[in-house]
Amino acid sequence: MEALRSEDPRRFGRFTVLARFQETASAVRYVARDTGTCVGAGETAVITAALPALAAVPAFRRRFEAEARTAERLAGGWVVPPLETGGGGREADGAGLLWTAAGYVPALPLADAIGIAGPLPERALRILGAGIAEILSRVHAGGAVLQGLAPDTVLLAEDGPRLTAFGPLGAAATAEARPGGQLSVRLGYLTPEQVAGKEAGAPSDLFVLGLLLAYAATGTTPFTEGPPEEAARRIAEADPELEAVPEELRELIAGCLAKDPAERPNAGTVAAELALEGAAGLARGGWLPERLAAAVAEQEARVRALEGAWEAPAVADSVPGVADAPGVADTVPEVAEAAPGGAVLQKGGGAVGTPAAADPRVPLAPDATADAGATHGTGDIGEDQGTTRFLNTVPKPPRSDRVTTQLALPHQPPALPATPAHQHTHGGPAPYPAAVLPGSAGPGSGQDANGRSGNGQGGSGGPMVALPLPPAPTPPSGGPALDRRGLLTVAAAAVGGLVVGGGAVAVIGGGESAVATDAKPAPPKPRRTLPGQPPEPRWIYAHPSSESAPLTAALWQDRLLVVTSESQASAVDLRTGERVWQRADAAGGQAALAAGDLCFVAGPTEFLWLAPKDGAVVHRLRYADGFTDLPGLQVERLAGHSGTVVWFTGSHTVTVKAPKPKKGKKQEPDKKVVQAHLFAYDIVRRAELWRTPVPAGRAPGTPLYRVVAERPADILVRQEPSTLTPADVKAAKGKGSLRCFDRETGKLRWTKQYGTAAPNAGITGDEGGVLYASVGADLQSFEADTTKPLWRVTGTEGSYFGTPLVAGPFVHTTERSQRIGAVERETGRFVWRRSTEVPAAGGAPALTVSTTGETLFAADAAQVTAFSAADGERLWKFQDIGVADPKGETVSAPYRTLASGTNVIVQRARSFYAFPVA
Repeated sequence: MEALRSEDPRRFGRFTVLARFQETASAVRYVARDTGTCVGAGETAVITAALPALAAVPAFRRRFEAEARTAERLAGGWVVPPLETGGGGREADGAGLLWTAAGYVPALPLADAIGIAGPLPERALRILGAGIAEILSRVHAGGAVLQGLAPDTVLLAEDGPRLTAFGPLGAAATAEARPGGQLSVRLGYLTPEQVAGKEAGAPSDLFVLGLLLAYAATGTTPFTEGPPEEAARRIAEADPELEAVPEELRELIAGCLAKDPAERPNAGTVAAELALEGAAGLARGGWLPERLAAAVAEQEARVRALEGAWEAPAVADSVPGVADAPGVADTVPEVAEAAPGGAVLQKGGGAVGTPAAADPRVPLAPDATADAGATHGTGDIGEDQGTTRFLNTVPKPPRSDRVTTQLALPHQPPALPATPAHQHTHGGPAPYPAAVLPGSAGPGSGQDANGRSGNGQGGSGGPMVALPLPPAPTPPSGGPALDRRGLLTVAAAAVGGLVVGGGAVAVIGGGESAVATDAKPAPPKPRRTLPGQPPEPRWIYAHPSSESAPLTAALWQDRLLVVTSESQASAVDLRTGERVWQRADAAGGQAALAAGDLCFVAGPTEFLWLAPKDGAVVHRLRYADGFTDLPGLQVERLAGHSGTVVWFTGSHTVTVKAPKPKKGKKQEPDKKVVQAHLFAYDIVRRAELWRTPVPAGRAPGTPLYRVVAERPADILVRQEPSTLTPADVKAAKGKGSLRCFDRETGKLRWTKQYGTAAPNAGITGDEGGVLYASVGADLQSFEADTTKPLWRVTGTEGSYFGTPLVAGPFVHTTERSQRIGAVERETGRFVWRRSTEVPAAGGAPALTVSTTGETLFAADAAQVTAFSAADGERLWKFQDIGVADPKGETVSAPYRTLASGTNVIVQRARSFYAFPVA
């Protein structure tokens, strides 16, 4: 940090500047204070302001704004949404500049962290890689490419990694405005396909992720050190040296660094292999080595000192250069002060570079980052407009979610031992071949005309890589059209590197020019809250660790949350989140249904009716006493319920006497035979309505049934495939069957199969007699009584549909590929289709709709995503990072949601959150 210079703005919108932080290849970063009157006033922020010379270039402005929009769309988990984006107006207040603001949370760039503490341990590597891979998975789900990874764009915060660049401009090593409104940008890394002159795709991001992980694991490049002019050849041809990488991660990183893009794993696979429970789950209890945690804490203390100085009476009336304020001089080192590891904190400290004399050219790609995170539909399906962010919270009284800074402030940890010779110490260690950082004091370094440092390559420090173009603007009337093919020609013909004209004057050959005007991007859609910010939970309940983990959770009359475990049942007041009673009588119970004024719980050996006030047992029915004609009755969990009636299956063992043997034959022993029934039981009258025999299923145990549809006259039931006998499976020939039972008598009406729907296919039905079933990769509807197909929805190749949810005029769909949608019940037409944007690991998300029908929730192993049920707008996401207890148990349980009145209850393992919903 350093004091403000005379040319530095003192304000950016509602933000008052406190100090200058760092100048990168394309922007200056400032520490600022939110002095506005809106929510968030008083918070510390980090402003990233584009250099004026670059901000004047239309191509740069479009790219800067596009990447800011991408940051907003991708916000969630490890991506921080911009608090505000500014441009236009008076430069005196910073309003004429191009800038973004993000909240401050202490964090260190990866390059600085390696300089402080050396290579990261395996657990930290897993968290780092999984967090980045989770972001990439969301980007790639929309068919986009990120191209924003570099050691200086990845931050290490207290609770996990953060990404700060959302396109190639943010990760640029150099950026330069050229005559005629052109923009020259040089990236700091290449991939084998880019060296070959091909366009970067999703596998390119995985290659760079492999480079970063290898660097973080060893402190150096995975490719053999050598002359800078051979860097591109080594990237394209040399095998990575991964001997120093932890053995458990070596194979995965080697896969990411495969030369053939088709051989690299996808981002979801990488995320799952590194941290099956998710990066946030693995990071519970802290993840940074002690020295890094101390450096992060010290950084925060220095920033708080800036805040305190700004708030002091001596500076309350004005904001001069911050170094003049009492008590601040010691916290603002000179610009050339050396950072730990030898990094020089001065303007020009940019992304790590990969010099290559060959200067390979990479063709321009479409503007993928402008739509990163989008899932494109067809027809009039609502398009996927981006993602939202998590509320990182823990089971304790809620507090405001503070977003993480997009950059880190310098730090001054204790002196380090001598740095190993193989580590770069000029501007941060370089993970790429013989890279000399812009701004380093390395051999041959110099500065360009703008004062930014070079790398001794005569101004051509790293391979020139084309930026994806923003949407092509419309040429003015009478002017020649400059289409995307024309821009490609201009870029390929440019001397000294690939040039992005971006709609400005693009000079070709001897001065012939093509002029195009800049179209202003459409204003962002107004949002009710920050994108993705969940509402503050009304309460948080943490089930005591001294008790066994919850088995089931259910709601009773929108008044109680009933949680059962192996040891007891507990009731939590839905208004306050306070536990009001616990009873050992209902241990191992399930459900929590309203039986008049009582709470009905089905236990392993009995039915219980509890007083909601204190949990006292008012009635109990032991199965041995209530079904005396079925001695030893074993009852499975409820198959379903409607009103006061519950359906369940039970089985008992009977002895069948062997027939009298024929003369001269030996008497056969008597046989033990399991008999099973489906029961209907009225929980208010406490009376059995009917029972009907059903196949016994796989021994030992009771066959488990689930009601998939309730109609006025009958119910449709499916046996869970895990309880089918091998003979049943063979006879079904891979297809699943449904049974229809009369609601009044229990009589079996028919047994049918539907298309090629498998026994475990997601299936549900509506009150009108229509079934919706997963058939292969598609979703198909059938007329229940005739099995006649009605319509079919095409799914995603390699995926499948989970259990759909019927709500109002829609069938809400869920897919293993993490896509959620709404289909018209009558026509099968998709109204909208969105992605939760988490790695496609495990099954399809489970769906719940709010009691008003306005909000749809998708819960999976990684998070809960809330959508508008009508149009699919992504409202918010939630991810529980657990209790910060190093000795705490690892949480791998998936999320669950329960709708209750104006709340949705989110559960993960022992933690329960009550969020207000519409």
